[in-house]
Amino acid sequence: MIVMKFGGTSVESAAAIERVAGIIRPRFEQRPLVVVSAMGKTTNKLLAAADKAAAGNLADALRDAEDLRGFHRTEAGKIIPTESASTMELVLENNFEALETTLEAIATAGQITPLLWDEVCSYGERLSSALVALALPAFGLPAAHLDARSVLITDSRHTQALPLYSRTYSRFKEKAVPLMQGRVVIMGGFIGATADGVTTTLGRGGSDFSAAIAGAGIGAEEIQIWTDVDGMLTCDPRVLPGGHLVKNISFAEAAELAYFGAKVLHPATVQPAIEKNIPVRILNSRRPEVAGTLIVADNVECRNSVKSIACKRDITVVNIRSLRMLMAHGFLRRIFEVFDRYRTPVDMVSTSEVSVSLTIDQTQYLADIEAELSKIAEVTVVPNQALICLVGDALRETPGIAKRIFSALETVNIRMITQGASLLNVSVVVDGADLVRGVEALHQEFFRDLDPEVFQ
Repeated sequence: MIVMKFGGTSVESAAAIERVAGIIRPRFEQRPLVVVSAMGKTTNKLLAAADKAAAGNLADALRDAEDLRGFHRTEAGKIIPTESASTMELVLENNFEALETTLEAIATAGQITPLLWDEVCSYGERLSSALVALALPAFGLPAAHLDARSVLITDSRHTQALPLYSRTYSRFKEKAVPLMQGRVVIMGGFIGATADGVTTTLGRGGSDFSAAIAGAGIGAEEIQIWTDVDGMLTCDPRVLPGGHLVKNISFAEAAELAYFGAKVLHPATVQPAIEKNIPVRILNSRRPEVAGTLIVADNVECRNSVKSIACKRDITVVNIRSLRMLMAHGFLRRIFEVFDRYRTPVDMVSTSEVSVSLTIDQTQYLADIEAELSKIAEVTVVPNQALICLVGDALRETPGIAKRIFSALETVNIRMITQGASLLNVSVVVDGADLVRGVEALHQEFFRDLDPEVFQ
């Protein structure tokens, strides 16, 4: 059994879904469970409608919902067989009636509560999974729809729910595996439900996570993430085009890259795969002939000390300075308790005897955090920074890496530098305006003599 996840651009239209069917067909004997995202920009449009409802513009919100209904009917109608047309209409009617009720609840509340946010966002995947399941028989693929909310059981932390793994894995064995006998099973990513049946979501980008959970639940031999890029590259193509394909990479390296900005993979994806030792392959749905990137449990030998360069824009540096830190215990705990209280993750930390510098990329509670920290220390905030992270298992055993980094960045002001506790990454913070120049210089330094045919 395998799991195949297709992102929003891979199912954005009738033509895209036909392309997906062509990818699934040669893998039918491997008994695929297919996880799909919402079609195209559906989730963004759902949230835009919800915003209008919350602002008191319910009529506009309902018109947006009707536009979405028309889009799904048009695209699905091009490929769903005639004999399934009435079922398609029933799927659309049931989902859009429920969506209208949700928008009315938002308008009544005058706000999008976390529970309502999850409910309104869920319709994209609920629709795409049901419609793709109806469409596949037209391409010679018997299919069955599996409502993700019946198998992916989570806690009740709306917008960022966490799976209850033992219950979820039991549900997959009970409900998904029997459906996979002679059929392609289609389920929506990103969504789940509490044990009481209340809809939840795993957070934006959570369809990759859903695929990994499904793979662990059914005991898949491989989890395939089909996206719109060839795999993991030596640099982010949106920052610096022309990077090389990374053919093989370890789970540990992939997790570092994902956490530090590699958008091709959701940061949490690898965890269920690691626990069950299931390889993950990143593939391009528009170029299925490309081998992609294979992520495996063991370290992958590579003659290059750096495997890839990840980066994050819009980083904020928080500098905390206090003479009371000198030879004092418990001071760091007090600092991190503030960030924990406001559920704000910290990416990088650098310390000295009397100061701590750290970076965050979520700033919605920054004013509150700064106010609390100012009670115990002097605080300065530096916005509009960027983080560049070099990742590679060989970093831990390669002398002179820091020298090469500083030499490459000799014309760029480095505000922070750290080596991760895993020894798999070296990260620097630079001004946001220097990001492209910094990535280009580092890529030139570490990959200029690279032979793409032998690079792993």
